[in-house]
Amino acid sequence: MKTLNVIKQNDSCCTTAKGIEVQEAMNDLNKNFPIVIIGAGPIGLAAAAHLVERNQSFILLEAGNEIAHNIRMWGHVTLFSPWRYNINKAAKALLEDTDWQEPDLETIPTGHELIDLYLKPLAALAQIKPCIQLNSKVVGISRQLNDKMKSKNRVNQSFKIYVEQGNDINVIEAKAVIDATGTWGNPNPANCTGVWLQNEKILADHIEYGIPEIKMNSTRYAKKKIAVIGGGHSAINTLLALAELQQEDPSTKLVWIMRKKSVEEAYGGEEKDALTARGALGIRMHELVDTGKIEVVTPFYISQVKKGENINIVGTINGEQKVLTGFDELIVNAGNRPDFTINSELRLSIDTATESVHALAPLIDPNEHSCGTVRAHGEEILRQPEKDFYIVGAKSYGRAPTFLMATGYEQVRSITAYLSGDEEASQRVELVLPETGVCSINLVNKSNTCC
Repeated sequence: MKTLNVIKQNDSCCTTAKGIEVQEAMNDLNKNFPIVIIGAGPIGLAAAAHLVERNQSFILLEAGNEIAHNIRMWGHVTLFSPWRYNINKAAKALLEDTDWQEPDLETIPTGHELIDLYLKPLAALAQIKPCIQLNSKVVGISRQLNDKMKSKNRVNQSFKIYVEQGNDINVIEAKAVIDATGTWGNPNPANCTGVWLQNEKILADHIEYGIPEIKMNSTRYAKKKIAVIGGGHSAINTLLALAELQQEDPSTKLVWIMRKKSVEEAYGGEEKDALTARGALGIRMHELVDTGKIEVVTPFYISQVKKGENINIVGTINGEQKVLTGFDELIVNAGNRPDFTINSELRLSIDTATESVHALAPLIDPNEHSCGTVRAHGEEILRQPEKDFYIVGAKSYGRAPTFLMATGYEQVRSITAYLSGDEEASQRVELVLPETGVCSINLVNKSNTCC
């Protein structure tokens, strides 16, 4: 049974009707509370580094049993952007005062390398490590003595963060909150309308979402008929790993299902790609499709998946209904979506289409932008109706696949400057990106649909 513990510095932070003196006292009290960062991934740790730089107190909460727990789950995957775009400026300055060895900035890390060579040394710094709380799952955020409906003196109330830690629920008070929880673990379904159906849920034992580690699960996929659903580079990475397995077990059948008008749209720049590693993926995929190693079904719009003797995939192609049959396993690479459950008692402005921060939506619209063409943005764009609460990183982009780590670093640089009272620094833009060569989406086909 969970118990409730309140971690607080003072119990007198609610405003009464007695006047301005009490409100001013509350404001002074709130200044003594820490800033709470939720999520110890690259963006959350970058926020911590900037707060260290500005001598601000903070608590960094991570639901997993190690920092960057979500990245560890896809640690075998190679990023598309080289190290130079993945190391935060403030973090680098702190690390350079230690014996840290900077990676070759032109090489491209895996997820595991990102953690082990950069994020773990950063989290181990004396200025940051004592402020990290692992195995700390945030279940809700609200204002002191206020739910979403209450307006009176709301901005003067501290934040209350409810955290599951072991068998206890602890409550942490904060003067500001930075939500850097990302979107990992909340995937889109195979169904191209985005609706989760029970038919798909009951097939959970035969469906993986994201990029599975094929080599570690070869017995699951060898000699099976596998559908890979999705038209982006995650699907390509998955198919290339399966193709290696197919070389060892030629009876393994691979079917690539997507909504693009033609498979050529998925290959990207190939030889012309600004990132050689990314271009090589398109070249290899082209070869596998041309030689018949991978069957392509496109444009196919999935309406549901069904359990029969095997798995059947129901959808339409060129306006006609079709059922694809006989699958043993499905791998869905249809992207992720944000989960706002912990934010439900806060006043948010969220775009109705992208589910991103509302003011950010026109800048990141995947119908218009790749992640290389999203201009740098900061505190003012990310500001919410709930004062001093910010959603940053991949979660700030909602369902849009155009997020770039370096852009997230600029977000938290600006926000931490603002929260530290340096409004001038928060309004500066300190990031310039090239328009190609740093992100993982198809720059030729900017529609980049999820399936």
